[in-house]
Amino acid sequence: MNFNKILAPLAVIVLTVGAWRQFGWAGVALAAGGVVMWILLHFTRLMAILKKAANRPVGHVASAVMLNAKLKKGMTLMHVIAMTKALGDLQTPKDEQPEVFQWTDPGQSTVSCTFVGGKLQTWTLERPEADAPSTDVK
Repeated sequence: MNFNKILAPLAVIVLTVGAWRQFGWAGVALAAGGVVMWILLHFTRLMAILKKAANRPVGHVASAVMLNAKLKKGMTLMHVIAMTKALGDLQTPKDEQPEVFQWTDPGQSTVSCTFVGGKLQTWTLERPEADAPSTDVK
């Protein structure tokens, strides 16, 4: 169960009621201003991440191996986009769960990430097979 969906609105209600009891309408206005500021900060961060990602090719990352090392279960899609600075290449039909996004680096290594409800569940790193080393001895 996702407690953030319950705790955040509950915290806003408790903050507003506490502000009302302590300061009356001025407290409610202060609490509402704080909540609006919090929402605007998150919106600004979201827009900055998407602006950076818009200037990069979809599904490309500098190093798939480094991305693989940094991923952790439960990360949000927005956090992964912020790390890669690029939107992932959607591999599944739009608006179907789970969503699978893929990022590829210049060496053709790929990281495929599976998101359920916007949270990272699993990921796999696939590296291209290296050419067989030359055994010619002169």
